[in-house]
Formats: sequence, structure tokens, C-alpha cells
Amino acid sequence: MNLSKSRYTRGVQCPKMLWMETHMPEQFDSSVMNEAVLATGNDVGDLAMGYFGPYREIPFDAHDFAGMARLTRELVEAGEPNICEATFEHDGNLCMVDILRVEDDGVRLVEVKSSTHVHDIYLHDMAYQCWLLGACGYRVKSASLMHVNSAYVREGALDLQQLFTEVDCTREVFRMAEQVGRRVAYLKAVADEEHEPGSPEGVKTAVDLACIAGLVPFLSESAEGEAFACNDARDAFAVGPHCSSPYPCGYRGWCWRHVPHPSVFDLGGYGLNKAFKMVAQGIVTFDDIERAGLRLKAIPQRQLEAARTGAQEIVDKAAVARFLEELEPPLYFLDFETYQPAVPPYDGVRPYQQIPTQFSLHVLRADGTLEHREFLADACGDPRRPLAEALVRAIPRGACSVAYNMSFERMVVKDLAARYADLADHLLDIREHMHDLMIPFRNGTYYAAAQNGSFSIKAVLPALFPDDPALDYHALNGVHNGAQASAAFTDLANMASDEAARTREALLRYCELDTLAMVRIWQKLREVVSSGEKND
Repeated sequence: MNLSKSRYTRGVQCPKMLWMETHMPEQFDSSVMNEAVLATGNDVGDLAMGYFGPYREIPFDAHDFAGMARLTRELVEAGEPNICEATFEHDGNLCMVDILRVEDDGVRLVEVKSSTHVHDIYLHDMAYQCWLLGACGYRVKSASLMHVNSAYVREGALDLQQLFTEVDCTREVFRMAEQVGRRVAYLKAVADEEHEPGSPEGVKTAVDLACIAGLVPFLSESAEGEAFACNDARDAFAVGPHCSSPYPCGYRGWCWRHVPHPSVFDLGGYGLNKAFKMVAQGIVTFDDIERAGLRLKAIPQRQLEAARTGAQEIVDKAAVARFLEELEPPLYFLDFETYQPAVPPYDGVRPYQQIPTQFSLHVLRADGTLEHREFLADACGDPRRPLAEALVRAIPRGACSVAYNMSFERMVVKDLAARYADLADHLLDIREHMHDLMIPFRNGTYYAAAQNGSFSIKAVLPALFPDDPALDYHALNGVHNGAQASAAFTDLANMASDEAARTREALLRYCELDTLAMVRIWQKLREVVSSGEKND
């Protein structure tokens, strides 16, 4: 296998990933690929090219990396001060440096990330690049990471010096680069093996490979020099928290095929780190949890109860009734859709700030009448002011509004109030009178077994209404979740008129379903409380 810096970092996360790419690529689950994140990275990278002034960019050619490398060398020898996508190739190893700063006595490497912080995997990325540049005969003087400055607030023209923060990582990266050669040899050896690493046939070979040149202690050292859970080479191929960190792995379905269900990995609110700590204590299945007598939070405790008793629903009717006391019609069920551009497009916006683009509002009157109102901004221009004006027209002062996970809606309304002083009093009144429909599901007051430990509306709705096609997000056209809604709005400005019209309709229907779902959930809670069925 030839290595690029992306393959190298995948191998750092899990060496077996490279073996799977080589021998079982058909097992890859492409749903782990977030196209919006990739697009954001490209946009940020393009902007960062101009951070140091004029530059030369190496044109990408997937069929001629050698040509890209030759052009890079020519520009370096000519003294070009800033080279973007500088390409280097040596012994089957390849990297493209985001920004290469050329000086008389060496080069400086600048890696660009759309993140707002330095992460450990970025240091591995830069260490590989430094090692490869050294192998190509260059003297690397420094290595720095350029990331987005989350504190920057745009006012007027975009200021690249404020948008980006450059962090000197030279010392740590140089230390890590000393071990890259051995890791590269190891990763290539793993990828080229005949048998699956970690399988009965592949265990001995995996241990032998890792022991070459003392790789076992090397494998158990993180970027900070601390030991992680890798006692020997066999552990390097076992499932673990690394299956989703720092990036979700597309081969998890294959590697986890023998994990029992239900298990600690299915517990609501328990991430992989917590779950693997329980596994280390010999607690894997729900029966193991029961025998250990562990005290769990509300939702996982409800999961165990439902699994033990076979109950489809577990309801504390008295608690639900108390919750509903403050939710008497007229009720204004509200949901926003937003997008989070890494590069602030408007004045008063920070990187990755939630910018509202649309809302849906279902109004339930005391007589049971249901009205629907909606707003979707134009694709061009700042959507915040027209959205805020539409919102204060739609919701009167003192009205009881309802959101699902209201912290998000309250944040959006607060940001709008801070931006528009003339609308602030009304907006803050809406915020003050907002209630959260998620509460009885978050605290386990109402739990349906089909929720499978989740209390998101995407889990609760089908659990409560499994056979209602009008409440099925999968039946919608084009937009089925918030991430797709965000990406669709971002793309609107680049669409032809007919495609834009279809996309706008899809956005409206998706957001409408979010608030209709809240109405139906509220009605369901009322039905449960008023029913004569015995409490579970």
C-alpha cells in the first residue's frame, strides 16, 4: 500500500482500517462521510491560501502526483515564498502540504484545518509531513497549525488575519516525526498481510509485525507521550473507543458484527469510553448489568426495565400530568432550521454561529383548531432580520411556545434579540415563555421501548407512531434531517430555478413535520394521562 497523509492518520486511528481498505473495501459504509464537513474544509483551505500574501498553488492531478512533486521542487528552487498544495513523494509515500513557506535555509510547514482547536490527530498529520519532507531532502524549520478563530466577529470586509489563528506545534511535531518511519513500515506491513488482523489466523503475524524494531511500546504512546489502552499488538486490532474517535470508521459494521445486542453499547447516554470501562469489568449484556446491580441514569434504567419486563411503554402518569399543566392551548409549536458557516458571511456573525434560515409554527387553539405558519428566507442576503420580523408577527407576547430541546430555539432567539434592539423585547418575551416538550422523554417519565435509549424527536416520533406515514421522516422528498436541511439551504443560491423551487418545497415540508410531530406528541401525552389504563 502507498501512504498519503490521510491514509497515515487513518492508520494512526486504527491500523486495521488500512487492511480493510486493501482487502475488503466493499464493507465500507459511506454514510460516515460528511460531505458538508469536507466542503467546509475545502472552503477554509482555499481562503487560508492568501493568509501570507501572494502564493502559487500546485494544480491537482490525480493521475500525475510525480508531476505535481516536480513542479513543487521547481518552485522551491526558484525561491517562491508561498506554495499551496506543495506535493512531495518518496518511496510510495505522498503528501500535499497546505501552505509551504520557503526560506533561504529551509521551509516552514503550515497545516490548515477548519476546526477551532488543535486536535491530537492533526499533530500526527503534521509529523508525517515533516518526516516525508525530510526524506525528500528538505530542512523543515517549523510546523504550525492554522485553524479558525472562534472568537472572531465579522464587521465589514473579511479579515483573514482575524479569521485564522496560527499555532506553533514544532516541538511536539518534531518529536513525533522521529517515530513516523517505523510506523509507516508497520502500517504498510499490516495492509499487505494476507489474513485479517485480529482474526485467529492473523494474530501471530500481527504480534510479530509489531515487535519488529520495538514497535509494541511505540504503538502504546499517544501524541502526549501517555499510554493508551493497548497492552500488546493484538489489542491494536480490537474494537474500542477508537472506532469512532477521532473520526467514525466506515468499517465498524464489519468489526462489530459479533458484539451482542442489547449490550452496554446500546445504553442511552453512554458513549464508547463509558461502555468499554464497563466491558473491562466483565459487564457486557443487560443481564450482566442487572447482576452487577449498577445504578444507572433514568433512560438506561428504563431500557433495562423494558428489556426485563417486555413492556412496550413505561409511563409515570402523575409526572406527565404535572408536566402538561403548564401546556394549555393556545400553544405555539416552534422549530428553527439553521446553518453554520465556518466563514462568517454577514456582519455580527462568528465562525460556526447558528444562522436561522427558516421556521415552522403550528398553532393549536383551545377549540382544537390547528393552524400552520412558516417562513423560509431567500437564498441571497442575510436571513436573520426578515426571519425575526416574521417570528414576532407570528407569536404574540405572552404566548406559550413549545420546542423540542428548547435550548437550541432559545439560543437562536437570544442571538436575534442581541442583534436587533427594536425587536429585542418581543423576542425575549417569546424566549421567556418557551417550554420544552423533550422533558418527559429526557427524564424517563415517558419511555417507549422502541426509542432504544434515545430521546431525540427522530427516535420518539416513530416509537410513538410506528405506522403513521404522515409522520415518517423517511417518506419526505429530498430533506430528511437537519444536516441535509442545512446543506440544502447553503446550495440554494447555486441551483437552477426549477431545482431551487423543489428544494425550497422540500425544506418547508421537512421543517413542517418537526412541529407537526410536536403537536402529535403533545396529544399523545394528553391521551395517556386521560386514559383509564393502569400505570406501569
